[in-house]
Order: sequence, then structure tokens, then C-alpha cells
Amino acid sequence: MLEIMKQRAKELLESGRVVRVLGWQRGDFPNLREPVFFTTAKQLDNLEYDRFCAANLSKYLIGTDVPTLAFLKPCDTYSLNQLVKERQINRQMTYIIGIGCEGSAKLTDMEENGTLERCLVCTKTVHAAFDELIGEDAAPREKNDRFAGVGEIEAMEIAARYTFWQDHLARCIRCNACRNICPVCHCKKCVFDNTKYDTAQRANASAFEEQMFHIIRAYHVAGRCTDCGECNRACPQAIPLHLLNRKLISDINHMFGEYQAGTDTETPGPLTNFDIEMDKEVGL
Repeated sequence: MLEIMKQRAKELLESGRVVRVLGWQRGDFPNLREPVFFTTAKQLDNLEYDRFCAANLSKYLIGTDVPTLAFLKPCDTYSLNQLVKERQINRQMTYIIGIGCEGSAKLTDMEENGTLERCLVCTKTVHAAFDELIGEDAAPREKNDRFAGVGEIEAMEIAARYTFWQDHLARCIRCNACRNICPVCHCKKCVFDNTKYDTAQRANASAFEEQMFHIIRAYHVAGRCTDCGECNRACPQAIPLHLLNRKLISDINHMFGEYQAGTDTETPGPLTNFDIEMDKEVGL
């Protein structure tokens, strides 16, 4: 597949259909693959695609103003659609080649037990958007219940639930990796960077500070999170941030009916679509 990807990218680049290609190259460590823009056919010799190419490349298309080819895995295309819907990506400036995915691996292990958690419960094995495909979409895999972890936490006593989250959030070093890598965290000026308020780059000096950042961010992406799992993958402290997001996804599904953000570029999300009759049904 990699050689076909390289050849097709070179064709589109040399024809002038696109002026740059978004993909992956080898990083500084053996299993590290990093997002990169290629601008020449020669550079494309360094294109990589394997199980370590885990990054969701849709984030790097925000604000694209030149014709750009991007290789996207099936789950990435849901983030692409969501960003097009939110007018952060000009779809006419992108050429999307969908590529097959058998699940991404952790940096430390290429074996099955090194598969990222998000891939073990993935529900998005078919591309939601593309201009052409290389290979075929994978058949739906047998999956674990992605809300199982949410159910386990909900079953805890309140005190135990608080302790669970406090123990995890206490490890947060406020590196902002989760925010910076999240496709739908695209505010020009984040409230946590705005020096006009007391929230700017606050250290986690108290339990309140530890909780505030993550609770605000989880509510900020509610109804827009595609469950791509990038926040989990990027967190250097292994905080289970996906559980916060999935809790809100689960609640939205319960209140408004099952909804998958990024399925298309037109359907309003349940939290951005005002409907009096629906509000009455859910008791609002």
C-alpha cells in the first residue's frame, strides 16, 4: 500500500492538482511517526505508513488555503467532516485519499497487546469522506463495548468516583497536549491562554485547578467529539480522558438518540440544534 500511496501522491503533486501532501515520516525514535507536509516528489520518498502512523491528520488541515492532499484513516474522516461543518476546513482545498487501517499500535509495542485502546473499541472502520480510496474499507471488526468503562465508573459510589478522578487528574502537568492535538479544540484564543482572565496557564495548585481544565474542555467538545482518542494518545500522564468524553457522548445518545459526530457535514449536532418538541421529550 505504501508504494501505491507514494506513486499516487507524486502524480497529484506533479500534475499541479495539489501543491503539498500531508502524511507521516519517521521521527527521532524507532517507532515514532510524525505528521509532515511534503512539497516535492523527492520528499515523498520519506513517506511512511504502518501501524505507528496513529496521528489524526485532520487537525493539520485547519485553515488550509492551498490545494492539499491528505491521507486519512477511516476514523480521521469523521474529524474532517466535523471540521468542515464548523467551517474550519475548506473542503475544496483538500484532496482526501482514504487508506485502510487495521488499528494503530502504541509506540512501545507492535504486538497485538500494544494496540491503542481506541482501536479496540473503534466503530468507524468505513471512511465518512474521501475523493479516492487506496485499498478497501475494512469489514466491521468485532469490538468491545466502548462505553463499558463509563458504566464501571457510574456504578461506583460517589466518594469512590471522586477519588478515581482525583487520583488521575492529580497527575496532570497542564502541558496542554490533549487540547493542542484535539481536532475540535480550534479556538483562536483559548480561555486558558487568555491573560484577561485568571485561568491563563494556571498551575495545578489545588484540586479545583486540577479539575477545572479538564471539565471545561470536556464540555467544550461535547456533541462535537468524534471519539478519535487523540487526547488519550497524547497525554504523557496516561490520564483516561476518553472516559470523560465518552460519558458525555453516552449521555447525549441517551437524551437525544444515538449520534455520531462527523458522520456528515450538514446535520446539526444535538447540542447545536434547537427543537422545542425534542426539548419537551427529554424534559428540558
